[in-house]
Amino acid sequence: MQTVSAQLKYLRGSHRKVRLFASVIKGLSANEAEAQLLISASRSRDALIRLLRSAVANATHNAKLDPKTLFVKEVRVDGGPMQKRWTPRARGSASKIEKKTSHVTIVLGVRESKPMKYTIVPAKKTEAKEAKKKTTEDAKVKHAHEEKAGAEKPKEKRSGAGPKMFQRKSI
Repeated sequence: MQTVSAQLKYLRGSHRKVRLFASVIKGLSANEAEAQLLISASRSRDALIRLLRSAVANATHNAKLDPKTLFVKEVRVDGGPMQKRWTPRARGSASKIEKKTSHVTIVLGVRESKPMKYTIVPAKKTEAKEAKKKTTEDAKVKHAHEEKAGAEKPKEKRSGAGPKMFQRKSI
């Protein structure tokens, strides 16, 4: 089986946290893995998406493989070097802060005859703008109808002590 890999080194984030989302995409087709990462809520999600797309690009450009047959064969997340910092604490002492990094490797393999469940289509910006423009026009029309309706209604007279108190003349 032919495999293609891509590496991401020094990803700013703990390897334990990155592994949680990396394990989700293992065994999925490249397209399904990207869809899973797009809906996940992780800080490392964007980096993993870029790495997956890079691996697919490596496979299509370098190895001339069909992107529809690719699947995530292996995802490896290893710990990288830590930046060590200090923060002041009580009575002149200090606490250590470890800013952790990770090294991520994605290996793609070729799968035979498995249909894709999802297709990712990038959204067109013009459609979003037209929809937003239409909603603002609808809001303007609605607002104009409300103003006309408000002009026809007589003002309601409020009851209670509040209106009487504030309508008195000051001496």
